[in-house]
Amino acid sequence: MTDLIQAVTMPKWGLAMSEGMITEWHVAEGDAVAAGDDLVDIETTKITNVFEAPAAGILRRRYAGDGETLPVGALLGVIANESVPDSDIDVFVTRFRETFAARAKEEEAAAPEPETIEANGQRLRYLAMGDGDGVPLLLLHGFGADLNNWLFNQPVLAEDRRVYALDLPGHGGSTKNVGAGDAVALADAVRAFLDAVAIERAHLVGHSLGGAVALVLALEQPARVASATLIAGAALGSEINADFINGFIAADRRKQLRPVLELLVHDPAMISRDMIDDVLKYKRLDGARAALEQIAARMVADGHQTLQLADRLNAVTMPVQVIWGSEDKILPSAHAEALAASGKLATRILGDAGHMVHMEKATEVNALIRDFVAG
Repeated sequence: MTDLIQAVTMPKWGLAMSEGMITEWHVAEGDAVAAGDDLVDIETTKITNVFEAPAAGILRRRYAGDGETLPVGALLGVIANESVPDSDIDVFVTRFRETFAARAKEEEAAAPEPETIEANGQRLRYLAMGDGDGVPLLLLHGFGADLNNWLFNQPVLAEDRRVYALDLPGHGGSTKNVGAGDAVALADAVRAFLDAVAIERAHLVGHSLGGAVALVLALEQPARVASATLIAGAALGSEINADFINGFIAADRRKQLRPVLELLVHDPAMISRDMIDDVLKYKRLDGARAALEQIAARMVADGHQTLQLADRLNAVTMPVQVIWGSEDKILPSAHAEALAASGKLATRILGDAGHMVHMEKATEVNALIRDFVAG
């Protein structure tokens, strides 16, 4: 009956994660859980977040206590139905532990690494995961972010198709030359990337600035876009928290940057010291600050977004959906509410989530994307 037993293991959130610390269990031994329920809070060097139950059943065993640090893949607990005898769980756990070291070594060796490619004279960094016959999916991050912002999404979405996460120009490991710095220039870089990796047509998922870039490409190059998922997408309304944009660019110390980054999430505890250090490290790269300033100057003026695409949605020829966090402090969820009221797009607003809704509500967002792309 071991096929009825589900191991709860330390997740791997991002390429750099090798271990995590249990900060708090939300479920006691013997409690029933549904798939997607909050199970345990895990702190890593990059981020602190809740790990959700991978399956429905009863949490029969817990093998890690609060404050304990364990490597990626280590056994945290076991979920099984009441009908599974304790002896079967004992056998399952023994076998798991016997093969853990070898399995972890194989998974580490097989882990994908970011690559760079020349696309229309620009160096672009990307991470590719997964395989399959379906139309590929391309993930486009927001302002000041990089491909690591999809660490809770890309592995899941890549279970049945090829999924690419791209560093837009001016960000991450890509060129810091952003040209005009507007959404059109960034969309042209995305088109060049698709050409460089020989992708004729892709599903696009864009967050914030990446949403505006995805929508511009869908409008200008419709044959290249199978569908578009806009997560708290820019250019869908006028309002924007310009103080966040200005604060992100100006901050050059942890004390200055922390309150800025905390605006991105509903729960400020998600923002770790190492996350702050990673942002500061990126901003100190040659050309990074100038790139951010150029993009901000083209996208925001007098405290409002300069690009407005909501009125052009009727011209979109492929399926488009919008996902938003109800507590977004950067781009208000009222933009999504207006789109929902117009009936133009499939729109979902998720509660208890901020601007980084794809990280804070990863299970729900991943399901929405997978269902939408499959449909």
